[in-house]
Amino acid sequence: MTLVGQVYRPPSEAESILIQITEGCSHNKCTYCGMYRGKQFRVKSLVEIEQELLDHARFGPLQRRLFLCDGDALVLSSRRLLPVLDAIRRTLPWIERVGIYGDTRGVLNKTVDQLIQLKEAGLGIVYHGVESGDDETLASIQKGGTRDECIETASRLKKAGILHSVIVLLGVGGVKRSNEHAVNTASLLTEMDPPYVGALTLTVIPEAPLSVLQQNGEFELPEKRQLLKELRTIVAKSNFSNCRFSSNHASNYLPIRSDLPGDKEQVLNIIDTVLASGGEEQLKPEWMRGL
Repeated sequence: MTLVGQVYRPPSEAESILIQITEGCSHNKCTYCGMYRGKQFRVKSLVEIEQELLDHARFGPLQRRLFLCDGDALVLSSRRLLPVLDAIRRTLPWIERVGIYGDTRGVLNKTVDQLIQLKEAGLGIVYHGVESGDDETLASIQKGGTRDECIETASRLKKAGILHSVIVLLGVGGVKRSNEHAVNTASLLTEMDPPYVGALTLTVIPEAPLSVLQQNGEFELPEKRQLLKELRTIVAKSNFSNCRFSSNHASNYLPIRSDLPGDKEQVLNIIDTVLASGGEEQLKPEWMRGL
């Protein structure tokens, strides 16, 4: 089993088989991200992938889910992805769901019919780092996608029957656009209406270009209280049909797992209680936080 370099996967894929079909990220320009810096983007051959699948097959049906790495593997064409999904089905027939990282580029370079083909071949869920619903913030972090493209991405995945797990990033608008980031992210999530949303908290890491902007005074990360206010705004102003909303990632100060809209009042009460206390007793200490 060959995984090249540091490999990342969503928290919910912790028990999944990890198969690296690409190395690195084809975009690799987001200013906040250091995960794939110094890693040349490469598409692995089907022969390499099939060998990795055979290596896992030796252990039998120990795991029921599989996740395709690296950063934005869905950017591959259907012509490349379908043989991979076919190989998974042939080699590991017990796999119940295949997940993948994808974004607006990866989804919008495919028609709904092509996405349906991927669904029928076994692709079950796409994890999409939306980060913000504020176009000015998206441009500043060089995300490479727009608000309207995120909405269209959600629409195509929904039509194809593929689950859509959206990631938003508290603090990514900085102090200057903290309110706009939160308000516009809430309205974007309402329009996208995904079944899963995970709120993470931005950590400025030395490897990321955002670190230089911070050192130069061009970016200021909101303090804890403001980050909680962003979370509150996103929960309060988002309107979902049926969404599992979480902020229990290691980066967050206040872990929450909820079903919205049913738990909205309860979640807002929890955040308000913490904000009203003025203390940090209910917040995760810095030493417990991670990426």
